[in-house]
Amino acid sequence: MKFRVVTVAAALCVSSPCFATNDIDNLQSLVQTEFKSLSKDLGAALSYKPVSPAEPLGLTGFDIGLEVTGTELKHSDLWDKASSGSAPSTLLVPKLHLIKGLPLNFDVGVVYTKVPSTNISLLGGELRYAILEGGVASPALAVRGTYTKLSGVDQLDFNTKGLELSISKGFAMLTPYAGVGEEWVDSKPNASTGLSDESFQQTKYYLGANLNLGLMNFALEYDNTDSVNSYSAKLGWRF
Repeated sequence: MKFRVVTVAAALCVSSPCFATNDIDNLQSLVQTEFKSLSKDLGAALSYKPVSPAEPLGLTGFDIGLEVTGTELKHSDLWDKASSGSAPSTLLVPKLHLIKGLPLNFDVGVVYTKVPSTNISLLGGELRYAILEGGVASPALAVRGTYTKLSGVDQLDFNTKGLELSISKGFAMLTPYAGVGEEWVDSKPNASTGLSDESFQQTKYYLGANLNLGLMNFALEYDNTDSVNSYSAKLGWRF
């Protein structure tokens, strides 16, 4: 049901301003414990989401798509205090996502988003190495390093770093996958807010499936980061 909501929301947001979180520009209204709770929500929402299997693409391979992630905020009331508007219970983040195959079972990926009606922009990337390529009878196993960097929010310097292990196994056109990892968050407010820096570690796991129909590729993913749920859907091409 959550995946259906995210997918429908992605389609509707192409033609309507449904991202009504508004600018984060009032961090000084938070106390330190509230700022850390808000930073944890940000870490879950803005960390890198692979939305792809573990198997390598190969030297000529590409995976490109339009993607949206919906994150169920645990502290939407704090987003209200920290922003010039009101935050929804589920933050929708649209993205452009590109993954390119490299030699020797390596893949590299980039993701970019500018959330409409907010000052939130994000650039992220991944470097992935497939320990096992996978085949007819065996799964693919990969290790992934990730990084995301927030921009556009003058009061906040924010980034995430991640290290993950993922596994996938193809069955004709369908490839289920799963992963687990750790995420390190650095959240540094502007000195004018009166708040101190917050740095912490979060555990994450995710489950997903990729359906490749040749002319079109569709992927769904569930992510749990520090007990915060995110649901992603991607539509594009994988070859």
